[in-house]
Amino acid sequence: MNDEKRKLFSSLLIPAGFIFLLWIIQIFQSVSGISFIQLGLYPRKFSGLAGIIAAPLIHAGFGHLISNTIPLLFLGVGILYFYPSAARKIFVLVYVVPGIFVWLFARPAFHIGASGMVYGFVSFLFFSGIIRRDTRSIALALIVTFLYGGIIWGIFPLDKGISWEYHLFGSLTGITCAFIFKRSDPYKKYEWEEEEEEENGKLEISHDRNWPYEP
Repeated sequence: MNDEKRKLFSSLLIPAGFIFLLWIIQIFQSVSGISFIQLGLYPRKFSGLAGIIAAPLIHAGFGHLISNTIPLLFLGVGILYFYPSAARKIFVLVYVVPGIFVWLFARPAFHIGASGMVYGFVSFLFFSGIIRRDTRSIALALIVTFLYGGIIWGIFPLDKGISWEYHLFGSLTGITCAFIFKRSDPYKKYEWEEEEEEENGKLEISHDRNWPYEP
């Protein structure tokens, strides 16, 4: 296994493990008939403080979980692969910080689900592209915008059944992380980029010649 494949495999471990845990919890809820929603985050109640940790693990149903699964995997792998030294800190911050602000400021209701993390990851990748302005970060920002640009509507209170507060504070946390870690994981060119530049250089030299060549 070469270095790139090894790096990709290691980048899969944390997102895949986290998603596996989410599915185990949801399957248990479905099979046992026990709902964990009461363990969700309830703002400004001491009993709701546990939800800061528990809420991202709990979903209202398989549809809710499925909608978060692919984004968590894709975005999580992207952050771990391209920002490995900052990734674990980003995961912790995006997991915990939005819940703190939801507990302080959100409307009184049980807030559950990992979609706040999705919004945090999207915001981090998008704003990292704007801040860093290197080829890799810009490319990631464009891909994220193309795939998930429409989720911006989720930060507005358009649907009472959706925790837009989690989405909003997740996004703000992701933006903050983009600034905090802007100097982490400096851009390194990959082999294919260097080879491409060499080829371009050869082409430029060739085009500078006058053909046919006359000594």
